[in-house]
Amino acid sequence: MDVLPHGGGSRVRLPPARYAWPAALASYATASYVAGSIRHRREGRSGYRLDDPVDVASGDFLRACEALTGAPISHGNTLEILINGDRIFPAMLDVVRRAERTISFLSYVYWEGEIAHEMAEALAERARAGVEVCVLLDAVGSLKMDRGLLRTMSDAGVRVHRFRPVKPYAARRLNHRTHRKLLVADGKVGMTGGVGIAREWTGDAQDPDHWRDTHLLVRGPVVRGLHGAFAESWLEATGELLCGEDHLPALEPVDDGGPMQLVRSRAGVGDSNAEALMYLAIASARESVDLTAAYFAPRPAFVAALCETRKRDVRVRILVPGRHIDKQLVRIAGRAVYAELIDCGIEVHEYCPTMLHAKTLVVDGAWATVGSVNFDNRSFERNDEATLCVQSRDVARELTEQFERDLDASELIDPERWARRGPLARASEAATRLVRREL
Repeated sequence: MDVLPHGGGSRVRLPPARYAWPAALASYATASYVAGSIRHRREGRSGYRLDDPVDVASGDFLRACEALTGAPISHGNTLEILINGDRIFPAMLDVVRRAERTISFLSYVYWEGEIAHEMAEALAERARAGVEVCVLLDAVGSLKMDRGLLRTMSDAGVRVHRFRPVKPYAARRLNHRTHRKLLVADGKVGMTGGVGIAREWTGDAQDPDHWRDTHLLVRGPVVRGLHGAFAESWLEATGELLCGEDHLPALEPVDDGGPMQLVRSRAGVGDSNAEALMYLAIASARESVDLTAAYFAPRPAFVAALCETRKRDVRVRILVPGRHIDKQLVRIAGRAVYAELIDCGIEVHEYCPTMLHAKTLVVDGAWATVGSVNFDNRSFERNDEATLCVQSRDVARELTEQFERDLDASELIDPERWARRGPLARASEAATRLVRREL
């Protein structure tokens, strides 16, 4: 260890150089966390207020969503709701295989399994056929991916890039990922939702090894919004603008189509589009709120918002994963607010058969959103997200019917039983409050 003279002959021991870099990182992380805690007023219970709620079935609500998020409302769109891998992946592969000019594909998760090979081969085949195929994978979310699949795509001419690669000089962005799931073919048809490319999403949620999820297939002018969310991430990763007729063709409204909006949200300081949208929808509810959240760890402001909504005699039901969740710490953090929610009269249900990975919100049976946004700080502040919003009683009814089926396979948290949980569970829940901002 180096020793240097100091003052009147006293000596100070300095740490070896090999400790300097970890120490600097630790200091930086601590300072960033403290600064983040100071600058985000939304950590408090009085983070939001809506003095003049609007009917979610009205044009006023659509205009409020548009103004608040900057995402345009487009009319003349249709969508198909796809539940679980047995229906999602055939549709996804069909969209890829029918593409004639361009494919844009973005995913947070790309892991292993037969579907990972099928998707890579389908994308590679289209590239060999002369289709411009752009694939963007989050550098952290795709760490478990077989590198042979990258070679399969690259060798065929697929343009594959990683989003925000892990680099020592960019340590801060390690915590800010793209969580978006997007597929756009020929600029005319798109898909979005919660599904990643891995064996976990295959099947029909029939056992703990096959997850429950929801995805959408959309057509109409709103597909421009899906492309925009992809193009934004692609621009950051590559510096390239994806424009032109092959990516952005003229899109006519679909007959009998309705209003939709693709809201994209990015990491940063201040209130994100995702949390502003969620708060507006919950605070505007007059009859019902049905929330499905794969990762549920709300900050106090959103717990307060849900309780205020219930106090207006709105039925509020929350569906979250049970014991098969893949991130137990998030489940414990969510359970830390169960008592408060239950005391407000909110129903909390835990899904039993397998991991519940869907992210949906239905309000008043008239407006709904499905996408990648979870009900936690990671989605609201840390990650880049995308969610598709639709004002349609038919779509809301279909999502509600699925919500009811999921409730049939779930356990309602009983207030009396919950009040009797042991001290160890209570201590674990209390401890997660220290890290909830990072979940």
